[in-house]
Amino acid sequence: MKNAKPKKIMRGVSLFTSAGVGEAFLRDIGVKIVVANELLEDRAKLYSSLYKDTNMIAGDILDKKVFKEILEKSGKNVDLLIATPPCQGMSMAGKNRDQKTMLSDERNHLVFKIIDFINIKKPKYILIENVPTFLKIKLPFKNKLLTLEEILFSLYGKDYEIEARVMDTSEYGVPQKRTRAIIKMNKKGLQWSWPTKQKSKTVREVIGHLPSLEAGQRSNIPWHFARKHSTDHILWMKNTPTGKSAFENKKHYPQKDNGSKIKSYMTTYRRIKWDEPSPTITMRNDAISSQLNVHPGRKLKDGTYSDARVLTPLELMLLSSLPENWNIPQDTPEILIRKCLGESVPPLLLKKVISGIK
Repeated sequence: MKNAKPKKIMRGVSLFTSAGVGEAFLRDIGVKIVVANELLEDRAKLYSSLYKDTNMIAGDILDKKVFKEILEKSGKNVDLLIATPPCQGMSMAGKNRDQKTMLSDERNHLVFKIIDFINIKKPKYILIENVPTFLKIKLPFKNKLLTLEEILFSLYGKDYEIEARVMDTSEYGVPQKRTRAIIKMNKKGLQWSWPTKQKSKTVREVIGHLPSLEAGQRSNIPWHFARKHSTDHILWMKNTPTGKSAFENKKHYPQKDNGSKIKSYMTTYRRIKWDEPSPTITMRNDAISSQLNVHPGRKLKDGTYSDARVLTPLELMLLSSLPENWNIPQDTPEILIRKCLGESVPPLLLKKVISGIK
């Protein structure tokens, strides 16, 4: 029996790549990112440490010199373009944002550099990823206000199959609820199918084997160490059951120095649940007072709960679908890891979507 013919390597370009968390499994499916671009120096440096043979071009894509270098080093043939333009300008979190506000945010106009790249390089496959609001915001184009999907159909509808979908990562093997908008495009005559859904993985299945840690403690497992927290935060969370907010405590609830109750949302000072996928990992996953990011904990003999802390970097990695032995440099700042995980697309989702290319 003859050996199976190896799958041809796809040459890819990644724009707005951050540290490349989402690209962790692309080599497994035959994708080689030859050029990546990232604005922020700390993300670009981490990317280069993780993907040493990718040409990382750090700098503002709106800078003509930077964009020219991206084009030149991409080579003649680009099979796949992956683009994740900054989503902070499109996020509705924490603000009463309207169409006018989002339209005035210059970060939302970076999508036009994706169009410039497509016009010049004409990739066979294109994946544009962002928050769900991304599909709704309207941008100025030829004296009209159109969604990006409408703009893409206007420009490329004759040459490309174009589909958009909002996907919940927990429905595709990622142990985290995170909704992402995916626009995929392939040249007509080529095939690219969506992945099939599967049963959700739970927090317990993914991080339940890791040893308990209290605030400030370290283990001998790489990246499994707990942040230090204030005495008050620890007290409030030790008395908070799995899946509950400290605001539900009758005695040890979040309070000011004068004893008055702090005003906030029930999603803050809250432990996540063991037997569900993790809630969305946010950029502020380092703070107990932020959204849904305290360890589930285990009930102790005295009636309090263990692990009165936010999730460790390793726990966040695993809940983002990264492997326990992810080859991240040991000198990487903890806060940088936390931020990159909070802004990334989980790599298992990206792997499954791109695996649909035939």
